[in-house]
Amino acid sequence: MLPRERIIENERLILSEYACKAADSRGRRVYEKPCDFRTDFQRDRDRIIHCNAFRRLKHKTQVFLIPHGDHYRTRLTHTLEVSQIARTVSCALGLNEDLTEAIALGHDLGHTPFGHDGERVLNLLLPGGFSHNLQSKRVVEVIEKDGKGLNLTFEVIDGIVAHRGSSAPPVTREGMVVRFCDKIAYVNHDIEDAMRGGVITQEKLPKYPVEFLGDTKSKRITSLVRSLVENSGEEIRFDEETKAAFAELRDFMFNNVYRAEPTVAEKDKAGHIIEYLYEYFYKNQDELPPLYRRIAERDGAEIAVGDFISGMTDEYAIERFSDICIPKGWSR
Repeated sequence: MLPRERIIENERLILSEYACKAADSRGRRVYEKPCDFRTDFQRDRDRIIHCNAFRRLKHKTQVFLIPHGDHYRTRLTHTLEVSQIARTVSCALGLNEDLTEAIALGHDLGHTPFGHDGERVLNLLLPGGFSHNLQSKRVVEVIEKDGKGLNLTFEVIDGIVAHRGSSAPPVTREGMVVRFCDKIAYVNHDIEDAMRGGVITQEKLPKYPVEFLGDTKSKRITSLVRSLVENSGEEIRFDEETKAAFAELRDFMFNNVYRAEPTVAEKDKAGHIIEYLYEYFYKNQDELPPLYRRIAERDGAEIAVGDFISGMTDEYAIERFSDICIPKGWSR
C-alpha cells in the first residue's frame, strides 16, 4: 500500500462523518496523476506554502502600517495563527486537518499592500470592485506560476473564497472552521498588537467579554475553541453566550482599534500611493511586468493593473511610488 493510500484509508476509519475526506474530493480543474506520498489536499497545502504570493505575506500589513517593532503581526504571521487554531479545532472535531490547513494558509494570498485600506481603495478604483478573497482565488488560478496557476482542488479554492463572512458559506465543514478561526485569530492577536502600540489598554477592554472569555489572549482563544468544539457537529457554531461575548469584543475592536485615530493617521497616505500607482500603470502599461501585460491583453488593463498592485508588498509599493515620484540625485 502506498503512503497516500494508507492516509486515505486512515481517513475513512478515523475521521468524522462530517469530514471532507481526500478520497471524496471533487478534484482539480486539470487532472493530475496522484502523488504516491501525499493526498491532493496535502499537495495543495505544499503548493501554497511554496508559492510566491505566500512568501510576500511577510511584508504585508495586518493592522499597523509598516510597524517598526519586531513583534507586530504581519499578514503572514496572521495566516500561521489562523492555521494553528483551525487545525486544533478540526482535529478535535474529527475533520480533515490537511484540508483545513490548506484553506487557512491560502485564505489571504490575494490581500493588498496596506491591509484593508489598500483593499478599500482598489475596490473604489476597479470597475468591477475588489475583494481580497476573490483575488486569492485569482492568485491560485491565474497568477501564480507565471500565469499557469496552482491547479488546486475544488474544496481548497471554495474554502479560500468563502472564508469571508460576507461570502456564501463554504461547502465543507473544514472551510467553515477556517471562517470562524480567522476571526478568532485576528481579534485576539490584534488586541495584543494594539496594546503593544499604546492604542488600547487592558482596562479599556469591554467587561463582559473579558469576564466570560478570559483576560488574556490565550484564555480567550481557549474559550472560543472550546465553544466551537463542544457545540459543533453538522453545523460549525458557538453557543449563544460565547457568540454574544465574542461579537461584543469584535465590535469593540472595530470601534476602538481598526477605526481609531492612531491606526488611521497614515492610512490616507497609503491609499494615495495605491491610487497613484493604479493610475500610473494604467497609463503606462508597457512598464508592467510581462505576466501582467499578458493579462491586460486577455482580461483588460484594469484587471491587470489591479492584479499587479494587489500582489505588491507594502515596501515594494512604497519603493515603486518613490521611483516614479521622487527625483533622484544627479551623478556624472
